[in-house]
Amino acid sequence: MDELLSLTVTPDEAGERLDRVLAPKSGLSRARLQALIGDGALSLDGAVLTDGSAKARAGDYVLLLPPPRAAEPEPENLPLPILWEDAHLLVVDKPAGMAAHPAPGSETATLVNALLFHAAGRLSGIGGVMRPGIVHRLDKDTSGVMVVAKTDAAHAGLSALWARHDIERAYLALTRGAPEPRFGTVETLIGRSPSDRKKMAVLKTGGRRALTRYATEQAWGPPERPLAARVRCRLETGRTHQIRVHMAFRGAPCLGDPLYGSGPPAAPVRAAVAEAGLTRQALHAAVLGFVHPITGEPLRFETPPPEDMRRLETALFAL
Repeated sequence: MDELLSLTVTPDEAGERLDRVLAPKSGLSRARLQALIGDGALSLDGAVLTDGSAKARAGDYVLLLPPPRAAEPEPENLPLPILWEDAHLLVVDKPAGMAAHPAPGSETATLVNALLFHAAGRLSGIGGVMRPGIVHRLDKDTSGVMVVAKTDAAHAGLSALWARHDIERAYLALTRGAPEPRFGTVETLIGRSPSDRKKMAVLKTGGRRALTRYATEQAWGPPERPLAARVRCRLETGRTHQIRVHMAFRGAPCLGDPLYGSGPPAAPVRAAVAEAGLTRQALHAAVLGFVHPITGEPLRFETPPPEDMRRLETALFAL
């Protein structure tokens, strides 16, 4: 269970950096406190705060402390589809249902557990004991291409590419209906939902800039009002749940998405989802391209969607 911690900021402390004021009151390091704030664990008068560098206001803050985690994940001999590997990097096709790293509810059978078995002693330590080698992540139920750092130099180089958005990332989404317009760019601010801390949301203020370019490749059903579509999304930024939030914002949430689905699809599409056995959001990280941070070699990896999405497409073509 989460622990609720009450932290009072006095009028004399107002105006200082929020994380600097609250760290000694909470007994946490500023780095740990900043991570919790970024995850939406801090609120004031019921409003979720996500910027630890903001100025503190006088009042009673509430901080949600998650339960303690195991000190270190254990190696596990799990199937790990490896696309490419050298002394510095490892590229995998992460299956749907596998979390990238241990977290509450997914303490074992994660990508990190599999990596610790496959590459014992050969993973970057920059991510800490809970996330060795992890430079970026995919949602647990999103499949697709991920790159892992085996050395600290490779980790630092990949992180710099991500910070500059100097990478190619393309996702395939099967959506309820089709986005309007069918081709375009979504640019918004994305942050923790003020009403549900498990969700992200498009915000008018606060949050972080998020940009997705998308193109509808196939639509099923009446041309004027499609029942479902295949949409290719290219990320210019990498925010939590970005494609899922942006597709829902365009009126075409990913099929099977438990957080952002916002209503059931049409009956024929529901039948197709059931026939395909899809039990997750229909989202696959199909393409990852970048320059090798050590050798300078251009690398590009592309994988087809897994079986559940392929079965769903086959069923949708019968509409």
